[in-house]
Amino acid sequence: MQKEMLEMNSFHRCVKKGERLHNGAEDCIGLLLVLSGRLRVFTVSDEGKEITLYRLLDRDICLFSASCIMASIQFDVAVEAECDTEMMQISAAIYQKIMRESAAVANYTNELMAMRFSEVMWLMEQVLYKKMDARLAAYLLEEFSYAETETIHMTHEEIARQLGSAREVISRMLKYFMTENLISVSRGKITLLDAEAMRRMAADSMR
Repeated sequence: MQKEMLEMNSFHRCVKKGERLHNGAEDCIGLLLVLSGRLRVFTVSDEGKEITLYRLLDRDICLFSASCIMASIQFDVAVEAECDTEMMQISAAIYQKIMRESAAVANYTNELMAMRFSEVMWLMEQVLYKKMDARLAAYLLEEFSYAETETIHMTHEEIARQLGSAREVISRMLKYFMTENLISVSRGKITLLDAEAMRRMAADSMR
């Protein structure tokens, strides 16, 4: 019965890279279930500075895009597609109804929320206490892993936006990585040269 209700109140959606899917606590579009692709969940400061909170991969569910089902918890986060992404969009009202009727669904939702909080707390620790070289090294290794290649196409500005830093800081760090022969950098392109040394540098900031 509940499975049928979900199926009847969900629809298939395909989005292009860079498309904004959710924008703040007042935008309650429903739950997003990623079938393939990758979504980025991030927050934006009053000054317009972005920082990535976490990513959603295949089979991940985004709860914050249905913030209206959590009356006591509101988050001003945004969600956008990092690459072409296929997903299911589930009605927030229907999911809330099922969550009230099913202890299993309610428990699953609470566990999922706890996991996301844990990821956000981990990020806060990184921002507050870890050095930028370790954070940047961990971020680049993660990007190489997602791309499944040793070359990624990203600008200094894009990296700074994702890490909540300044472009100048990222440029200095990348230049330092180059002098240490960890990477090579050309216009809009970064190539990994020494994965083992990069992992040692990133050790304190790896998930």
